[in-house]
Amino acid sequence: MGRIIFIGISALLHAYVGTRLASAFTDMPWALAAFATLLVLSALMIPLSLIARRSHWGRFTETLAWTGMLFMGLFSSLFVLALVRDVALLLAAALSSLWPAWWPALLPTPQWETTSAQWTLAAAIVATVIGFVSARRTAAIVHIDIPIAGLAVELHGFTIAQITDIHVGHTIKAGYVHAVVEAVNRLGADMVAITGDLVDGSVASLREHVAPLRRLASRHGTFFVTGNHEYYSGAHAWIAELQRLDIRVLMNEHVVVQHDTAALVVAGVTDVSAHHFDATHRSDPHSAIAGAPPHASMRLLLAHQPRSAAAAADAGFDLQISGHTHGGQFLPWNFFVKLQQPFVAGLRRLRNLWVYTSRGTGYWGPPNRFGIPSEITLLRLVPEG
Repeated sequence: MGRIIFIGISALLHAYVGTRLASAFTDMPWALAAFATLLVLSALMIPLSLIARRSHWGRFTETLAWTGMLFMGLFSSLFVLALVRDVALLLAAALSSLWPAWWPALLPTPQWETTSAQWTLAAAIVATVIGFVSARRTAAIVHIDIPIAGLAVELHGFTIAQITDIHVGHTIKAGYVHAVVEAVNRLGADMVAITGDLVDGSVASLREHVAPLRRLASRHGTFFVTGNHEYYSGAHAWIAELQRLDIRVLMNEHVVVQHDTAALVVAGVTDVSAHHFDATHRSDPHSAIAGAPPHASMRLLLAHQPRSAAAAADAGFDLQISGHTHGGQFLPWNFFVKLQQPFVAGLRRLRNLWVYTSRGTGYWGPPNRFGIPSEITLLRLVPEG
């Protein structure tokens, strides 16, 4: 029943876009037929690809996933732009009706509707192509300085390479991961942090594609915390697999990193939703820092979602690094992330806590990063002031 409802909603949304943009093909019956065919395929392939991802239909699954996700990216842009166009047309009509002497040129005409529909289609296609290229390239390096009060001299310039939200799965494979590893290793960071949502799939199906992470190199090693997608994909099996790859998984606990003569507390919490999958995995920043040496001049928390920040501030951390939001991944969805998360992207302050939220190193769903590029982040600790 749920699948039928999903397919029905998809059909209705596609029908809306089709009827609103059909005027683009007033004098081109062949193009109208092609556009209608494209929308029908999109309406079918988007839900079918999501169903296939959960049903594991062999190699056919990946073909469906790629096709459906490409359609999803294109249709998302089409739908949003069609809505914006309708709002603009309604506003123009309202202004022309209320003040005809002032706004006579704003009254929508058949030619205006045709032209605006054509521009809407063109803009959606261009945004999808640009977004695809941006999503599939290796993430760029983003350099961020974090000012820490009372930072030990030995920790001045300490660097943390953060990767997050790679979402290894049907469209992101070993080659993509290998390129990320090579980029991180060139940074020569003091430590590497992976802040969750590494995978979308089981260990059995993705083990070889995650394997390049074993080659991550830094002075103090690689640390990992779970994201919500690890729990969708079998968190316990993935925790064991990452430990096999010599990656330290932090489960509401901390380690003390001795950097020269200075102590750095590196803590990690499970995802804030983890307790819905395993009651023993409830996220707890206070437990993560319990017993940490009081003389440590820096307390770092790895937490997948920015929503952990309030509890992290209460627990006395100096810096939290997170992911999860993808920065919205592509326009205009970044404006909606604020409804669910306190921070969308970048460096923010919450009381005495710095929070850095990465835009993500991969992508989820549509291979689209229009206007919101992926990143590999190099965080550098510097003294405050």
